[in-house]
Amino acid sequence: MKNLKIILFILFSIHVNSYDRITGLEFATRSEVIAVNGMAATSHPLATQTAISVLRNGGNAIDAAIAANAVLGLVEPTGCGIGGDLFAIVWSAEEQKLFGLNSSGPAPQNISIQKLKDRGINKIPPYGALPVTVPGAVAGWSALHKRFGNLEFQMLFEDAINYAEKGFPLSELIAYYIKRSSEVFKSYENFEEIWMPNGKTPEKGEIFKNPKLADNYRDIASSYGRSFYEDDIAINIVKSVNKNGGYFSLSDLQDYKPEWINPVSTNYRGLDVWELPPNGQGIAALQILNILENFDISKMGFGSAEYIHLFTEAKKIVFEDRAKYYADLNFSDIPVQELISKDYAKERSKLLNLKKSSDSFNAGNLENGDTIYLTVADKYGNMVSLIQSNYRGMGSGIIPDEAGFMLQDRGEMFSLDENHRNSLVGGKRPFHTIIPAFVTKDNKPYMSFGLMGGAMQPQGHAQIIINLVDFGMNLQEAGDAPRIRHIGSSQPTGEKMLDGGYLSLEKKFSDSEIQKLKKLGHKLQYDLGGFGGYQAIMYKDGVYIGASESRKDGHASGY
Repeated sequence: MKNLKIILFILFSIHVNSYDRITGLEFATRSEVIAVNGMAATSHPLATQTAISVLRNGGNAIDAAIAANAVLGLVEPTGCGIGGDLFAIVWSAEEQKLFGLNSSGPAPQNISIQKLKDRGINKIPPYGALPVTVPGAVAGWSALHKRFGNLEFQMLFEDAINYAEKGFPLSELIAYYIKRSSEVFKSYENFEEIWMPNGKTPEKGEIFKNPKLADNYRDIASSYGRSFYEDDIAINIVKSVNKNGGYFSLSDLQDYKPEWINPVSTNYRGLDVWELPPNGQGIAALQILNILENFDISKMGFGSAEYIHLFTEAKKIVFEDRAKYYADLNFSDIPVQELISKDYAKERSKLLNLKKSSDSFNAGNLENGDTIYLTVADKYGNMVSLIQSNYRGMGSGIIPDEAGFMLQDRGEMFSLDENHRNSLVGGKRPFHTIIPAFVTKDNKPYMSFGLMGGAMQPQGHAQIIINLVDFGMNLQEAGDAPRIRHIGSSQPTGEKMLDGGYLSLEKKFSDSEIQKLKKLGHKLQYDLGGFGGYQAIMYKDGVYIGASESRKDGHASGY
């Protein structure tokens, strides 16, 4: 027994430069976390602790995910909150099936392209009332709990309410992000009262409280979320948006309902990788993987110019389809199955020039007419992959009276071109960047994972799978490995890529390979950030393996 304890201590505490054996790149990686009864991986330790506590007290993975998300809305307001949207993929152990939830909200019914043009507006601004869409997160919590929950809904908010009222110590990272956000939002009504209560933003280690958010959570908990869409919170949302030039009505909130949808997948070298269909960008990851499956990536080697070039060019090709096709399926006939087909990927891969960086690509001709991520698994075998965000960090700047939270600005992603699939229409959901992912193997749950960061997300999803499958990394190594980020593709709002964009690489890629990339014509900018925040849980041989983001406050824990 003594020897076993020593072995376990070594397994759980060692940190190694494990990329020596895989890539020749030398840097430290965290150890994976291993447990049998349950696992949680979130972007903040307090949220992870809450999830584990819920699991220990009889809750299932869905209960724990909701509770953790509520805590994150308080402790990480720079990435999420009840003013934003939510997407989730759930593996139900009882039904042995995957379920998808799209809880993103639409534009208000009374808005239109013509009304904005009459005001001289030719592009939806990033901040203010105009980009605000109906927040879907709270309705998402209710929908998830109604279908899968185990504990009483009210119990799931106890930690979040307690931390909001009594306070919690702010982490260095979140203190930095709030300070940066204040440069944009301090002139907006109610911002200083909530996030600058002493005339300045809170610093690392300072005890921060948000009593108004505690009141909101209490109302949401006792009303099963209805208060957010029908009562005082809803009324304050409408008033705050409209006095700043928006078009909201109470019926926009009252009529909102999340949508249960079927995830879609592709098989990548034996693993079935699942994403949600548009209005999100998840299928971009599947398209990238389908193209890259036509090449022997493992032979190229991680960190090689050959691999980085191939990945970047595949991403450019796929993002042209993203710009043209991805939109609300309730308003446009999107050829999803064709886009993620192997035959289409083979045709698109013929566009790749292995000797030169391309300035632009055309979308395929298929005609049919900052953010938080968390994952939780439980002793019953349920797993949930959940992502939730406000967009542009904290959101729009619009903070309803007595709210304690900021509203999202997802409407910025609408196009004002009436002929574009993603054109602004009242009641329509905008193109969305946040995407949860899931992996099955032989029709059984294998991995729940996600990666935050706008357009980085499908790039990151594909890189995680490639790191695991082609380069033989373990779950934590796959997230710690330096990432590739291409910036500057054509956008769903209508902007076209003409100059090839530029490639941003994290540190540790070799100088010799970087020089090769430059010779191929890539314009490089180094380590700009925005490489995403990764969390993952793998189920293997009856054991959960957890991994979390080393670039942020990520924390994985199990029991």
